[in-house]
Amino acid sequence: MNRLRLPIGIIVLVLLLDQFLKIWVKSHMYLGESIPVFIDWFYLHFTENEGMAFGMSLGGNAGKLALSLFRIIAVIIMVIWLVRLSKKPRFDRWLSVCLALIIAGAFGNILDSAFYGLIFSPSHYHQVATLFPAEGGYTGFLHGKVVDMLYFPLIESHYPSWIPWVGGEELLFFRPVFNLADSSITIGVTMLIIFQKRFFAIQDKKEEA
Repeated sequence: MNRLRLPIGIIVLVLLLDQFLKIWVKSHMYLGESIPVFIDWFYLHFTENEGMAFGMSLGGNAGKLALSLFRIIAVIIMVIWLVRLSKKPRFDRWLSVCLALIIAGAFGNILDSAFYGLIFSPSHYHQVATLFPAEGGYTGFLHGKVVDMLYFPLIESHYPSWIPWVGGEELLFFRPVFNLADSSITIGVTMLIIFQKRFFAIQDKKEEA
């Protein structure tokens, strides 16, 4: 159990921060509203999506349900992997951190899909949603929308006129709006990819020892 203290702590911390920010945004900002945080390159910009990372969507109720179920299965697999890792003769702490970040991020977005449609009224442009509305939520279990709010338009300019097809058009980087759960998944997956040879080489050596 001592080996799981760090990954469990990471999961709890990410979930608390992610859900606190999402609930605050959902209950204090109207859809499309932007609040500048740092000058003109970091905003809280409230958007909602059907559940995929960085504002992407998978269409229809069937797609939404399939995405929610896939995410639940992925979390279960990751939890099993983490528990098995903790029982090995030797324990790779950094691999457990990667798994914890991915689990926390995926579970954070699952909570939106599972419960936000039940506990919130719908968000509209120029109308803030209500938490626990008397008339009930805006949709059913596992069909809620995921709240996104982190927006970093680091570069706002125009493409040079000499560039074919896009010359003179608006250039905006970074365009996607995302949340802390998306960030947690991205960091965990990126670390897993970058250090995969080290992680799995260490595991192979430990199992041979």
